[in-house]
Amino acid sequence: MSEPQKFVDLRQPRRIWAIGSVHAQLDHLYAVHEVVASRFQPGDRLVYLGNMIGWGERILETIDALLAFRIWLLSWRGMEADDIVYLRGAQEEMWQKLLQLQFAPDPQQVLDWMTKHGAGTTLAAYGGTVEQGMAAARGGTMMLGRWTQGLRQAMQQRPGHENVFNALRRAAYCLDPARDPDRGEGGVLLVSAGVDVRRPLTHQGDAFWWGSANFAQMSVPYGGFSRVVRGFDPAGRGVSVTDFVATLDGGCGFGGHLVCGCLSPSGEILDLFQV
Repeated sequence: MSEPQKFVDLRQPRRIWAIGSVHAQLDHLYAVHEVVASRFQPGDRLVYLGNMIGWGERILETIDALLAFRIWLLSWRGMEADDIVYLRGAQEEMWQKLLQLQFAPDPQQVLDWMTKHGAGTTLAAYGGTVEQGMAAARGGTMMLGRWTQGLRQAMQQRPGHENVFNALRRAAYCLDPARDPDRGEGGVLLVSAGVDVRRPLTHQGDAFWWGSANFAQMSVPYGGFSRVVRGFDPAGRGVSVTDFVATLDGGCGFGGHLVCGCLSPSGEILDLFQV
């Protein structure tokens, strides 16, 4: 857990507000922000569980809303930058890979796959089209590099947007100060789509944003944490809370709801609502 660029230690929060996959559904995000704003207290933390963008068409407005809410919370006395965390989800991962498409072994195939899995709306939001990308890919590495540079510049022209993507983390965690010192268990781990329970935390790779088939069947605590919380279920099975796992995915972006959970430092679900 010594890699701050990948993992965020939430230290000793009063409570943790965790927001599931938004998928650029701006009205749902506004509604959740309104509820959180009315209940947020000094000492609380806020974690977005990845997939803030993708699928929905209001990409730019969604990121603007994330930034505006962050600025408002940071105006509170005692709030620090790391008290608000953005996790990397599949959609953010695809956008970052799209900006490096010239390095892909088969860029046309990669672009086609990503746009079919939700990245097309993010591409369009920053002024790109699939047709332009395909043409650039056929033109070779240099032409494709110029195309992705244009996308990057379009992102940079939106105040704060590049900062959000640069601030993405793989996971956030809290070690419960009341945990059992003998068993070493306690606290909560927050991820986007899951973890591979067969691997230690520092060797998860892309399981954080693509998930793992064995996650939902977790029958013992993972990594010494009382509960692992995720914001997206790749299988689309909806909201679920078990002894060791919580999935806060109400299908937002696919006709469903945006889910938010309020957690104790030990991982207990104090409140759960959807809009």
